[in-house]
Amino acid sequence: MAEASPAGSGGAPVPVAPVDGTLRIRGGVGGLSFQFEELLAGASALDRIVQELAAAEVEAEAVRRALLPYQSDSYSTGSNAIIAVGEGGRALGRVRTELERLTREVRASHREYEFAEARNNLLLRIGRTGPGYGPLWGLFGLPPVTVRDAVEDGFSTAPAGLALLLGLPAGLAAAGGTASAASVRSTIRGLTGGAGLEFLRPRPVRIAGMETRTEEADVSPAGLLLRAGAVGRNGGDIEVLRVGERGSRAWVVVIPGTQLGGLPQGTNPFDAAGIAEALGYDSAETAVAIRQALAEAGAEAGDQVAAVGYSQGGIHAMNLGRDKAFRADYELKFVLTAGSPVGGIEPGTGTSSLHLEHEQDWVPGADGLPNPDTKERVTVTLTAPIPGHEWLEPGLGPGHDLGRYADGARDVAASRDPSLQASTAALAAAVGSGGTATVTRFSLRREAMPSSRLPMAPGPRHNPGEKPADRTRRPAA
Repeated sequence: MAEASPAGSGGAPVPVAPVDGTLRIRGGVGGLSFQFEELLAGASALDRIVQELAAAEVEAEAVRRALLPYQSDSYSTGSNAIIAVGEGGRALGRVRTELERLTREVRASHREYEFAEARNNLLLRIGRTGPGYGPLWGLFGLPPVTVRDAVEDGFSTAPAGLALLLGLPAGLAAAGGTASAASVRSTIRGLTGGAGLEFLRPRPVRIAGMETRTEEADVSPAGLLLRAGAVGRNGGDIEVLRVGERGSRAWVVVIPGTQLGGLPQGTNPFDAAGIAEALGYDSAETAVAIRQALAEAGAEAGDQVAAVGYSQGGIHAMNLGRDKAFRADYELKFVLTAGSPVGGIEPGTGTSSLHLEHEQDWVPGADGLPNPDTKERVTVTLTAPIPGHEWLEPGLGPGHDLGRYADGARDVAASRDPSLQASTAALAAAVGSGGTATVTRFSLRREAMPSSRLPMAPGPRHNPGEKPADRTRRPAA
């Protein structure tokens, strides 16, 4: 996080994130964490040079001492040789001493930057969680507290929020105790162990059907997110795209958001129980089905894969990055998410990711954890204003709208920010530039619970006469 002061204000520096239009950017090659890594890498490189110079000094001194017995054989030339070697050794020492000083200063600079970043984050955290600091917050010129910020902090202490995400009555979360930002996973598992909540526990997911076609595919970030929306109109479906030719082909897995209604209760792997499986159980069963779907579509061991997910689908997509069985079969090169709470998921080495969040979308903060700021992981917060009338519409709020995220993805693709350019280039390197693709649509079904144990979960909210297909037209979390 950089610092800036209002021009001519004479005020103290305040923390600001890199901004490109309505995009606020964290992570990537322009992120502070990578710059910190570069500082430390530079200091380590200087350390290696210092060690080599020290070794050369030792050798020069050994040569000087070896010449001493020969000084009497030719006093003039012998003395000159001894003096020259000695001066060379001293010159090496001076260079080594200077490099040691530079190394200390680089490391000191790294410590100061880390301290400044920690201070900035503390100021931001005080502004979010300390109501008494509200008036001071504006005086400092700090950015306003957003819906996403408030929810991230709230979910770290309120298990009732997790119940809301899972579509449960808030009182059912009481058994989960007080959650912390680092314990969402265990809190979810605690909730699923409660009486009457067996329907939230993972059950096997199988492929119930598949259909293959050939079409022109837009594999830009916006195009892939819109495809996730289209897939989400049919309950339990995912898509697998094969792009490129043999030798350069890659695969794209498209996973929708939460779906309520339309299928027999409990059989849709992307219902509320799918959120519990994703956040609490690392998508264990859904990942198996996705791996099988890739194999059925023709993917071979070692093929490159990109995963795209909206909301709940983004959690499943990120979980593929730390699934050992999946990574043993395929090379997950890129993950694209929109409106997904994935701060606590760390993919394996070699996976780049781009996360879109809207500052007025509470869902990305539902795990109580911010996304890490690393070279391979870029988070873009959309700040475009939302018209007032949209707040009156039903659903999870206008900030969670997939169309709004697709618009943000177009801005990302057009941005000149170095982090975003590197991220979109990584996606293009994984899936190419689009064109003709073989698209296989898979229907996934979760194993049904015994009829005597069917849950009394709240049903989907819909208007009388609404068709089941309409209820999944705009996927939720």
